[in-house]
Amino acid sequence: MSAKLSEPDPHAEAGHGLRRLKVFTGNANPRLTHDICRYLGLEVGKARVNRFADGEINVQIDENVRGADCYVVQPTCRPVNEHLIELLIMIDALRRASAGRITAVLPYFGYARADRKSAPRVPISAKLMANLITTSGSNRVITMDLHAAQIQGFFDIPVDHLFAAPVMLDYFRKKKLDNLTVVSPDVGGVERARAMAKRLEAKLAIVDKRRPHPNEASVYNIIGEVQGRTALILDDMVDTGGTLTKVVEKLRECGALKVYAACVHGVLSGAAGELIERSSLEEMVLTDSIPVHHLHGEKIKVLSIAPLLGEAILRNNRGMSISELFV
Repeated sequence: MSAKLSEPDPHAEAGHGLRRLKVFTGNANPRLTHDICRYLGLEVGKARVNRFADGEINVQIDENVRGADCYVVQPTCRPVNEHLIELLIMIDALRRASAGRITAVLPYFGYARADRKSAPRVPISAKLMANLITTSGSNRVITMDLHAAQIQGFFDIPVDHLFAAPVMLDYFRKKKLDNLTVVSPDVGGVERARAMAKRLEAKLAIVDKRRPHPNEASVYNIIGEVQGRTALILDDMVDTGGTLTKVVEKLRECGALKVYAACVHGVLSGAAGELIERSSLEEMVLTDSIPVHHLHGEKIKVLSIAPLLGEAILRNNRGMSISELFV
């Protein structure tokens, strides 16, 4: 990433900058929060997030936050419901402690796949999650690579939607892959793949697939040129790994010489890591938006988004542009 931590503002304490900055973490991804705070030159905010004997979540903020600009870093990853409730209770605790502003930092936003009524009598769970976060007392949301961009509109508070593209671009530019084709695994990801292909000066291909059931896909065709080329599959997340490995097989059938994959959120449910290891993928690149607990073999590479999130937090605190990070 080209963005660098700005110099401290000498006027911040004199009232010309924003409130003092504090960053807290739940139990979802404390390592990422520590890396963000290291980038910012801060200590992680003092808070206890534990359980009563019956499993209820108990939160105690152990420092003065009155008037402070507070950020709670908490991806709503597995176990999703536990981490979501932790986030809501932490926000409520900060609100009742008179924090000046509270921002929910969601490197990964769970329930994002339920963003519309895809069948009769089903919920729009992503909207419900947005309502809960807003009602708990959050004044703003910072999130990354939403499954569907329109989820920003589900929130009745400002949303800063970040992209891991700069981190991915830096990595793949250094690899200098020849005859590269960036592959979108579905029609919904074409915009993301096209932007990456443009910056890598690569060709674009699209996968024609259908989903008869959740976490199940059938790959019918590859639209675009992949024969004799290196393919890079680009997606926002990988869950069970079943769809991804089917796309890899289809690309190899169509003549791709090497296949790489880059996904922002490594959900990696069940035996996903083992599927990826057994596949003909050269490498699977993920970010640390979600902790990657099970590394099966050497095919999974994890890139840090802590500098990107840290810079976004800093710019938000100082009232600076965040969109400039992605120009």
